[in-house]
Amino acid sequence: MGLSCAMRAGMLPSVFFRVFRFVKVLGDRLVDLTTDVIYDRAGMTPGVRAYAAFLSALSMLFEAVVRLRVFLYDKRFLRDTPLGCKVVVVGNLTVGGTGKTPVTEKLARVLSERGRKVAIISRGYKSRSPSSASRFVAWVTHQGRPAPRIVSDGKRLLLESAEAGDEPYMLARNLLPLGVTVIVHRDRVEAGAFAISRFACDTILLDDGLQYLPLRGQINLLLVDSTNPFGNRRLLPRGILREPVRNLARGTTIFLTKSNGRPDPDLLGTLHAANPLAEIVECAHVPRSLCTPDGMVTLPLDYLEGRRVMTFSGIATPEKFEDFVRDHGGKILNKRRFRDHHHFTPDEMEDVFDDAVASDAEFVVTTEKDVVRLDADRKWKLPLYYLRLEIDILSGADAFDRTIRRICEGPVADAGLV
Repeated sequence: MGLSCAMRAGMLPSVFFRVFRFVKVLGDRLVDLTTDVIYDRAGMTPGVRAYAAFLSALSMLFEAVVRLRVFLYDKRFLRDTPLGCKVVVVGNLTVGGTGKTPVTEKLARVLSERGRKVAIISRGYKSRSPSSASRFVAWVTHQGRPAPRIVSDGKRLLLESAEAGDEPYMLARNLLPLGVTVIVHRDRVEAGAFAISRFACDTILLDDGLQYLPLRGQINLLLVDSTNPFGNRRLLPRGILREPVRNLARGTTIFLTKSNGRPDPDLLGTLHAANPLAEIVECAHVPRSLCTPDGMVTLPLDYLEGRRVMTFSGIATPEKFEDFVRDHGGKILNKRRFRDHHHFTPDEMEDVFDDAVASDAEFVVTTEKDVVRLDADRKWKLPLYYLRLEIDILSGADAFDRTIRRICEGPVADAGLV
């Protein structure tokens, strides 16, 4: 009897593990199906049509909530909190990659060079935050809420990518020479007040902040991906929109990102119809160089010419990244695509480099957003580089400069307070 009980007890962890694996696989398949339905890639079987109808119903409910929330803030039934400094929102109407991080970096660079003391505030998407249990313990023991987390104080990096989130860490690392502060916190009003009191910042860049209505910007920079502006024009979860297209009216300046320099008349018509007063800036994400993860080696892009490479990425639009590699002469022999913000396991990375060796690749290329999730000092079977991108303004340079001047209006922080 005792042996039987012991055997059952020994089986319990195995049963729990199998259940966990089953739930995870089921969840992954549901995510994949939802993505295929959103992008109209799924075959319209009766089951898929029923699921799409269910998502459409949820979209209508979500849109009603979004409209009500914006209405309540517009009519001052719900109040935003002024911070007493210039607040600039960088955001979009859609989920997925519109290129906010490179645009935010460019803004921070230009503003810092013009004498502003800049802080970037982010919620730190996919960052490691205190667990629900630890938050509950803190509440019970009256320890208060977690304080804002400082990714960079403008002098040194204080958090790793896992704790900060991919984009905040990348911004902090790239902007460190300019003294830009980067802070992550769910309560961005509290984070903004902290940046002002602790670092004497006079300009707050609210990263991905268009839907964060408790802290409003005097200037809203609204990004639209010119390659896929609004998806199927439906709201989540049936489409990629966070807000209706008509809410383009909330933008002060509209950035058309990932542009090829040939404006789409239909898209421009939509923008002007929804927001006739907004200035429009067209910009492109342009590769600049190949870099090693530790930043010690930088190579020109022509190093790709005729080279056999393997790529891997965990971003929203991997096709564009792969096109960049091909456009500069790289011969992609193999590629691996992971979900956006995927945290690579050691086994997955071993598989990537095994595949690269088996494909006779000379080296492996990834994105800057992905490389921050890897150990910079790890030795791989082949050389690893990431593609460094920057923003080029293709048209609307005068509009961009006017936007910068508007942001720079007002007092500058006293450097002696920092």
